[in-house]
Amino acid sequence: MKIGFIGAGNMAGAIIRGMVAGGFSGGDIQACDVDAEKLTALSVDCGIRPCASGEEAAEGCDALVLAVKPQMFPSVLPPLAPALHRGRSLVISIAAGKSLGEIEGLLGAGLPVSRVMPNINAKVGEAMSAFCTNGLADEAHKSIVRLVFESVGEVVELEERLFPIFSVLSGCSPAYSLLYIDALAQAGVRGGLSKPVALKIATQAVLGTARMLGETGEHPRALIDQVCSPAGTTIEGVCALQDAGFEAAVLAAAKASLDRDQRL
Repeated sequence: MKIGFIGAGNMAGAIIRGMVAGGFSGGDIQACDVDAEKLTALSVDCGIRPCASGEEAAEGCDALVLAVKPQMFPSVLPPLAPALHRGRSLVISIAAGKSLGEIEGLLGAGLPVSRVMPNINAKVGEAMSAFCTNGLADEAHKSIVRLVFESVGEVVELEERLFPIFSVLSGCSPAYSLLYIDALAQAGVRGGLSKPVALKIATQAVLGTARMLGETGEHPRALIDQVCSPAGTTIEGVCALQDAGFEAAVLAAAKASLDRDQRL
């Protein structure tokens, strides 16, 4: 299976490295990018084939990943159409805000198209990605999408209309989580720890909690109850967070991000 990439920036680079680490042959991946240095680095690190143009990267591919900024689509996509239509290649876009319909309009009807939203955690192989497809994408095409993006984390199929709220929960929430971790670390400094040590402790505590939640499948409230002893220190802290509006603040943050997305 040959996979092409238009763009070899940070996200594309993370996906390609994840693919190769997960068993893809670098020789089956081809990419182009205006930044020759990034492209060379990926070629050296992963053994991919660098291409001189988008048309070359699209030629002969089973799937082509569009990993350029959305504002570049009107100039970049139309020249790719002949090669894509010749091979009836699957087109996978990771550009934010570009709908399936817009991509089809730029490439011409008749191609299977998938829109995927990975998040920044792809850099460490822990992304949460959502994908949707047009009517021409069958189960074999969906399997390709899953295969590529499971190499950098978890994948879920959603209706395209749910992408805005997915973007909030997956794309925006890492910033919310980082703010929480930094606040915990500040509490550690206040209690006498150095900032690096406090950050290490807070980071591992959050990482371990997330892993425990994912692996046990228990409801968050059930796990909270396990940690909170009667009249103990944890329940005092939980009640203080609730009294200060912690949950309401998280809901307000998500709503603000969703509202902003809908205005863009």
